Amino acid sequence: MLPRCTSEAMALHLKEIARAVAPGAHAVVLLDQAGWHTSAKLPIPNNITLLPLPPKSPELNPVENIWQFMRDNWLSNHVFASYQDILDHCCFAWNALVEQPWTIMSIGLRDSVHVNANETAGI
Repeated sequence: MLPRCTSEAMALHLKEIARAVAPGAHAVVLLDQAGWHTSAKLPIPNNITLLPLPPKSPELNPVENIWQFMRDNWLSNHVFASYQDILDHCCFAWNALVEQPWTIMSIGLRDSVHVNANETAGI
């Protein structure tokens, strides 16, 4: 958990992804065009290629549905007592989701996600 979305935080994230890539393999990371994703100062590991989505196209990014699922099931309609309480709830939500790989697959494989993505991409 990091307190802010910054280029420095993104660099740490990419570094962790790069460590998980098998030797000799290459990862493609799909991302939106948030400022911390597109900064010229962002160091990109040699075994990663960033693939930015077109602007204002959340329908092309199935992870947006993951965030919505987490909000709907664990994070909405709460009054948080403190910053630590927010972190604790977010960690709980993430860990609960990770324990449900079938849910992640179901969200990512929704027909509407693929239909919208294909239509937007002109497929």
